[in-house]
Amino acid sequence: MRIVLAGILIATWAGAAIAQDNHVPRYGEEDKDKSPGQIESEKAAGDAYRKSLRNIPDKGPTDPWGAVRSDGGAKATVATAKPKKARTGGADVRP
Repeated sequence: MRIVLAGILIATWAGAAIAQDNHVPRYGEEDKDKSPGQIESEKAAGDAYRKSLRNIPDKGPTDPWGAVRSDGGAKATVATAKPKKARTGGADVRP
């Protein structure tokens, strides 16, 4: 009984594996021709990709260890916060 169940289980797994198998092109096999819609969609995707790359801002060279070095190497630029101006007047003034 166990042998029969094991055989059914193996056959089920093999059937599922064969059903999921995609066609892998063999050496020398020609690719299928693309439809005009597929060509247009690939061109649009390529244009959108190139446009998105142009939108990325250029960053200057960075030195993440610049603030840690003590040998006077590249100095890290630290942005300092501007002091806030005190408000003069209004109902929400705190002493």
